[in-house]
Order: sequence, then C-alpha cells, then structure tokens
Amino acid sequence: MTQREHPIYDVVGIGFGPSNLSLAIALREHWTSGQEGEVSALFLERQSSFGWHRNMLLPSATMQISFLKDLVTFRNPTSSYSFVAFLHASGRLPQFVNNQDFFPTREEFHQYLEWAQDRVADRVRYGSEVTSIRLVPGDTPEADRLRLEIADGGHRAGRVIDTRNVVVSTGLVPSMPEGAERDERVWHSSEFLDKYRRMDPSALRRVAVVGAGQSAAEITRFLHDELPHAEVYSVIPSYGYSVADDTPFANQIFDPGAVDDYYFGTDQTREAFWRYHRNTNYSVVDDEVIRDLYRRAYDGEVRGSKRLQFLNLTRVTGVKRVGAETRVSLQVGPDAEVRELDCDALVCATGYKGMEPTGLLGELDRYCVRDGDGRYRVERDYRVVTDPELRCGIYLQGGTEHSHGLTSSLLSNIAVRSGEIADSIVARRAGRIAGSPVTVPAEVGGDFL
Repeated sequence: MTQREHPIYDVVGIGFGPSNLSLAIALREHWTSGQEGEVSALFLERQSSFGWHRNMLLPSATMQISFLKDLVTFRNPTSSYSFVAFLHASGRLPQFVNNQDFFPTREEFHQYLEWAQDRVADRVRYGSEVTSIRLVPGDTPEADRLRLEIADGGHRAGRVIDTRNVVVSTGLVPSMPEGAERDERVWHSSEFLDKYRRMDPSALRRVAVVGAGQSAAEITRFLHDELPHAEVYSVIPSYGYSVADDTPFANQIFDPGAVDDYYFGTDQTREAFWRYHRNTNYSVVDDEVIRDLYRRAYDGEVRGSKRLQFLNLTRVTGVKRVGAETRVSLQVGPDAEVRELDCDALVCATGYKGMEPTGLLGELDRYCVRDGDGRYRVERDYRVVTDPELRCGIYLQGGTEHSHGLTSSLLSNIAVRSGEIADSIVARRAGRIAGSPVTVPAEVGGDFL
C-alpha cells in the first residue's frame, strides 16, 4: 500500500460540534496570520450535517451566555468568525444592537454556528464515523502516527488515514432515569422536537417532564403553550426549581483564568469550586423562566384550572407501557409516597453523562496514564498524559471536568480552550519539523478533501 493511499494529517478532530469547530477556526487563523506553515487538519463527524442541540431550539429560548463568548472573540477579538461578524454579514447588526440584549436566541446562535462551519467546511467530512484508532504498526520513524479507520456508510467504508494528533470531541451522552428506556412515547430532551413533531398534538392529553434544570423548565413552558388542551406535569426531584447564579462574581468561575486556578489548585481548592459554584450551571434555571412558570401555575389556580402542575420532591422509579399510555411510577414527597401517573408522553430532561473516550481509543487506552480515581491525567493544554513510547498527541475537548473545572465542556471558555489546543499542536509540530520534514496529505484537494 503506497503512502498516497494513507493521507497523513497533523491533526484529526473526531466529532464536529462547536468545540472542534472553534479549533478548526483557530488552526485556520494561525495559518492565515502568516505564522509558520499550514497545519494539515481534518474533522470527522458521524452526523450527516452540522447540528448543535437542534431538538432544543425552542421558540424564544435564549442563550445563557453572552454573545461575546462565541467561537473566537476571547481568543481573537478581531476575528472575522465572531458573532458580531456574523450579524454584519447577515445585515442584522444595527437591529441586534437596538435590541439591547447580550443574549441572542438559541436559534440565532445556531445560525451563527452554521455560518461559521460553512467557512471551514473544506476540512470537514460529515457522515464519517471513526471505528478504530491504533498505532501505525512497525518500529519505524512513522511510529509517531495514529491510524484511523473510518466508516461512512457508503463506498468508502473502511477508509484509512494517519495522523500525528487526535482531538476527541464526541459530545455528552444522554442520561435517562433508572428504569426508563427511550421509545416513541418516552423521550430524552436531546431528541425532543423531533419526537414531538412526529406526534398528533391532539393525542397528547397528559404529558410529563422530568428534571430540574433549564431544559426541563423550557420544555414544560413549551408544552403548556403548544397544548392548551393538555395537562402538563413537571416532575422535580428538588423542592421546585433553583435559580441559576449569573451574578458578576459567580460568573468569574467561567473566566479563562479560573481554569488555571482549578488546574493548579489543591484538592481543597477544587472541591470548593464545585461546592460553591455548581449552581452556576448544573440543575438550575434562569430567573425569568422560573417566574414565568410560577405565574402560569398561579393564574391557572385563579381560574380554577390546574392544567400545569409541579410535583416537587418527586423521583421516577419506573416506566412501563400500559396500552397506548405510558405509566410512570413516582416516589412523591418527604414520605416517598408511591403513586402512578399515566401520560401520553414522558420527556426526560435528566441531563447527560460526561464524554468517555475509552471505547473509542481502544488499544491506545493502555498508553494513557490515569489518576488514583481511574480518570485520565490531562496536561494543562488538554493533552492526555501518555507513556513516553506513545509520541502522538491525544487531546480532549470534554471529559476533563476533574482536571480543568466547570468549563471543560461549556461554550463559556470555548474560544480560549480551542486556542490553547491549537497552540499546543502548532508548537509540537514546529519541534518535529525542526528535526525532520513534515508530510502534507497527498489527498488535499483530491477525492477525500
């Protein structure tokens, strides 16, 4: 097999959501800024097209971060890939400014992401799933390369490429309550709009939403609006929704400098981060949404209607199908009274599990160093600590909350995080080039790119 049949890249990104999109832009801006040489990069995404939480683009739902925390601004305020540049290109910059709001709708931010990815689409291959990663066999100078096998569901199944670095960004994994399995009547919030649009709204007479976070509250409000004939139950494990702390001092937890404070901090420092500041992001809801839902429930009581009901201190213990309905077993209240609720649809806005790359890395996992709790040890530049014999770079965009803190998988620090990974790849490439020439993929511009 000739070298031409195995493209060789400086970096391959696995997964192409906002994090690796930001990385693709950072690498491109490094090259176009006139710095040394273009970094050869390819990004692989198993979805057929770009999408970011498409099933939660609810009407009027807004971002929970400032538009300035876009893909690039905190890294490069002059970037042509910023949200402001997008507004200018879209002809809406004056109107957005007149709106006097730091928080665009989720739909508009998704339009921005699509606009940005379209500008780097020449380095992305959709419908491509990495099925294995292994070292290039043989004790040769090429042993510092990884070999990826890619299945893209068509005539290119089994395609092979080589790379010197991988950046894993496969996203979070939906988490369901114990005893609940997804089907056409039991949904996770990550699939909400798609599943909802397949239903006949008139057939949804009683619906239930499980969860205490922003997604649960937004879906509850959406169903209350869209189904005026239906009863809507909000199943909340806490005593009502808790407000998200977005005050200035608390928001400092998302500053780029806070990553250093966490990474280089003591165990006590890290524990304090989570103890005091989980309420900035986890199982919390914006104040405006909480007040709106409470007002709706109160107005219903005034009118003698309890169409919107909140079941506080309630947990799902089981779900089963009974005829055309879904029967949900609940433990309710401080006495854990057991009751059952029959509904036409159950939406589980019960969060996600962190990214776990072990299965994807396969045999490479044995080269990765773990800490006392069995988690990957990760350098400050998001590169997994590996045995010296593995000279390739494995970077993580996500799954590093234990080492880098709350912002590891969030948009808040996406521009700086991706910039740090890009800088690390560029620096390692420069060191390698100083000793030997770089091989640029022969297929660039060919049938693979």
